[in-house]
Amino acid sequence: MRLLCLGDSYTIGEAVAAQDSWPMQLAQLLEHHLSQQVQVKIIAKTGWTTDELSAAIDHAETAGEMHPPYELVSLAIGVNNQYRDRSVENYAVEFAALLARAIAFAAGDSETDKASRVLVLSIPDWGQTPFAAADARGSEKIGPQIDLFNDESRRQTLAAGANFIDVTQLSRAKDPELLADDGLHPSAKAYAQWAHLAVVCAIYALES
Repeated sequence: MRLLCLGDSYTIGEAVAAQDSWPMQLAQLLEHHLSQQVQVKIIAKTGWTTDELSAAIDHAETAGEMHPPYELVSLAIGVNNQYRDRSVENYAVEFAALLARAIAFAAGDSETDKASRVLVLSIPDWGQTPFAAADARGSEKIGPQIDLFNDESRRQTLAAGANFIDVTQLSRAKDPELLADDGLHPSAKAYAQWAHLAVVCAIYALES
């Protein structure tokens, strides 16, 4: 079984060991529940925005590195759009294109089947982290901005028939154990929570 993960630092698991990233923890859960090996392909890099992720997918396709269909596809992107003060309107256009590509990469006999195998994760609220305390915009403004981005991705995801997984509320928990040592990114424990949310949708999609 193959899992394609598209995103940014949250997908590669910045500041934690590679096996502790949420895609790798998801793969471990799937292997346990489904009793089959899961191969994970990740196209993600810390700092990427929607257009940078799209360009990286273009490059991977040109290089012959993409081999769809994938039994599951995840998409988690947008925090760096918000961090760089890009507009929600711009995000909406570029996210729509990425979502369409994610669905096209998924296995299935119809668009509905393909969309059901796509997992879209919301943007965590980094405004709750110690790192945000030094941000000139003020940490109290970051959360509401992220909510606007998430509202757009949720609307598009559900309209397409894909799965929207809200990890934002988890990121707002006042638990220091949910933060990595860099004071910004989620810890392995936090990613385990993400993986447990994702595996429910994943298994339902695979067994439907």
